[in-house]
Amino acid sequence: MDAFRLYGHNESGNCLKTLWTARHLGLDFEWIEIDIFKGASRTDEFLALNPAGQVPLLERSDGRTLAQSNAILIYMAEGSDLIPADPFDRAKMMEWLFWEQYSHEPFIAVRRSQLRFHARRAGDLDPGLLSGGRRALGVMEMRLLAREYFVAEQLTLADIALVAYTRVAHEGGFDLADFPAVQGWVRRVESALSLPHAGDHAMAG
Repeated sequence: MDAFRLYGHNESGNCLKTLWTARHLGLDFEWIEIDIFKGASRTDEFLALNPAGQVPLLERSDGRTLAQSNAILIYMAEGSDLIPADPFDRAKMMEWLFWEQYSHEPFIAVRRSQLRFHARRAGDLDPGLLSGGRRALGVMEMRLLAREYFVAEQLTLADIALVAYTRVAHEGGFDLADFPAVQGWVRRVESALSLPHAGDHAMAG
């Protein structure tokens, strides 16, 4: 793959999972930090690259761009072991990628963002964020009770996508001690990606 640019913010799980994947695969890329809290994704220059004003964003050397974190993962990992060769396993990986964005990120990532970056009090948040996040973690727990990874007993994009916000779920008030299979899986994926352990203690309050 030719060299490319990755635009992202280092506090965003959606951005970090693209960075981790590019590093894991040894790709030739340049990381460009975009401070979303200072409006850097809303400048005319950035909006010319992505009119949606969102990161992450991949920019190819030919000027073509690709948005949406999981689409970027699939593009970067084409032909690698992170995408299963078996058609069913590949589709199963995609199933988890879709589930992550629809049933996981909207609860765990959003509650973390509200508490950590917007100084909201836990008692003032929509209680559905906590229950929805715990429900998502419960689904993950059931999947991981008898397996090491989500698909095909190997590290795939499904694991990288899901670990991004799960490893910092404690910052959103989710205690991973209640989900021991998930807790163990987080450590395995962190190790596979050479990431420091993010911690697994529930956030006070």
